Amino acid sequence: MNSQQIGLLIIGVGAALILLGLLVWAGGFSWFGRLPGDIRIERENVRVYIPITSMLLLSIGLSLLFNLLRRLLP
Repeated sequence: MNSQQIGLLIIGVGAALILLGLLVWAGGFSWFGRLPGDIRIERENVRVYIPITSMLLLSIGLSLLFNLLRRLLP
């Protein structure tokens, strides 16, 4: 990769992060963490939260993204 391609890659990643940040800020991911399968226990003095389903979705999404990037970038 030459420096121009690396620069475009950095700009693309930055733009994607800005869009993701705006989506999170606007409440686009308010469902994340409240999926069926996420365990939430709330007592008077104790809160336990185990996001099993949310982390499985995140893992699948990141695996797909990294596999796609590995195939596209030499």
